[in-house]
Amino acid sequence: MVREVVKYGSQILRQPCAPVTRIDPAIKTLVRDLFDSMKAAEGVGLAAPQLGVLRRVVVVDVSRQHPELLPISLINPRILSAEGREVGEEGCLSFPDLYGPVPRHSQVRIEALDINGKLFTVDAEGFYARALQHELDHLDGKLFIDYLSPLKRQLVRGKLKALKKEGERWDQEHPQP
Repeated sequence: MVREVVKYGSQILRQPCAPVTRIDPAIKTLVRDLFDSMKAAEGVGLAAPQLGVLRRVVVVDVSRQHPELLPISLINPRILSAEGREVGEEGCLSFPDLYGPVPRHSQVRIEALDINGKLFTVDAEGFYARALQHELDHLDGKLFIDYLSPLKRQLVRGKLKALKKEGERWDQEHPQP
């Protein structure tokens, strides 16, 4: 099911996510909803907090850019190793029409559970590594704008202010327990 993507300004995007302790039907539904919502928004990744769920679950699909790479869901992901540095342009579905240069590791190895609870590792480089790191940041309440230079943040201040109102509205409509 396609769900609304939470916009910047919502407090949920700044909260750390709880680990998944059991892969039950609710988690499997969350993974399907993440894929459906990401595809509908034409994104390459989406994290559970972007749908208002504070659980450590992300999906990534870079198959349009790299057809050899299949879409992937990661439950309780963690970076095992990271190498190299590169700066690349990033955007985020929680920040429509906002982009900026972000430094990331050029290669990562990540460990996670799949939808069946099986532990696996994924090695990624370049754009794939960037997408995975971006989504994993969401699980810790870190956003791509946190990496922008003060000058770049100043240049996008107006857009951020408008988005913040949208995110705050989401919080009002979806109060957290």
